Amino acid sequence: MRIVSKSPCRVDIAGGTLDIWPICLYHDNATTVNFAVNRYTSCVIRTREDSRIVLRSRDQKSEESFESIEALRAAKSYKLPLLGWILRFFQPPMGLEIESHSEAPAGAGISGSSSLMITCGQALNKMLKRGYAIEKLREVVQNIESQIIRVPTGPQDYYPAMYGGVSALELSPAGIKRVGLPVDLDDFNSRVVLAYTGVPRNSGINNWEVMKAHINGDKKVHRNFDQIAAIAVAMRGAIEKADWTEAGRLLRADWSHRRKNIPTITTPLIDLLVKKTAKAGALGAKVCGAGGGGCVFFLVNPDAKQRVSEAIRAEGAEVLDVRVAEKGVTVAQTDTR
Repeated sequence: MRIVSKSPCRVDIAGGTLDIWPICLYHDNATTVNFAVNRYTSCVIRTREDSRIVLRSRDQKSEESFESIEALRAAKSYKLPLLGWILRFFQPPMGLEIESHSEAPAGAGISGSSSLMITCGQALNKMLKRGYAIEKLREVVQNIESQIIRVPTGPQDYYPAMYGGVSALELSPAGIKRVGLPVDLDDFNSRVVLAYTGVPRNSGINNWEVMKAHINGDKKVHRNFDQIAAIAVAMRGAIEKADWTEAGRLLRADWSHRRKNIPTITTPLIDLLVKKTAKAGALGAKVCGAGGGGCVFFLVNPDAKQRVSEAIRAEGAEVLDVRVAEKGVTVAQTDTR
């Protein structure tokens, strides 16, 4: 049996970090806004006739193998922890080879790891006939990713991989509700610029540091998140109305409050790009994910897209050619005989 699966990464627009429990419970109308982007993660799983487990990552150019699933579960660490930990959970009763690939640049902040968790999880779900509905699978792989990184994770990074499109997540004591936003995708795509600035220095700890400060009662951080929550609700409304001038203003406001929460979310290059692109006509900008490097999202008017892209390249950053990914995870099964 051969299973092939892929899902898109995401760009977060507003409300990031609010989705991490229990922060979402402390702010009224906690909302996040994001879109799936056509940078994909993929995996191919093949069954074997023996009990051996072989793990490969094409983008990381790495491979490891185990004599059996028992040997994998007994291992104290993995070269490819995402694949190792997800197989620890699913415990396939046969030998297999699983090969993964990510089109997200290293440390990009566009949720390559969360997308890959959905990609691999759905492939194993189908192969092993576990029957998890997509929402339950999200819960499973989110918990596994938290086991890997040893800090809490939020759900918003998985939903673009699950469903694609532009969406809002409503977060409340009742749980999570995803709402697809009605957007003219051709128009929206003409307004998106995504730049890659390099591998982040501190992104692995940024969200955790902010979360600890929030839970420990830091009033400044709490007030900033009140503002971030209000901005996210307003951003959803601006996108639904296609009010891009207001969306740009809100993007600038979101970035301002995030920088106040933790200064290491930015770098000198990111600050320079935000400044230079504003002069070139960008309506607003913010770092993707936890920051410290990685990708930066710029909202522009269509007639300024080329100027903004040129300003980014002039400072040595890479402009990624991206569009909204309209569909979420897909899985196909073929017979290898």
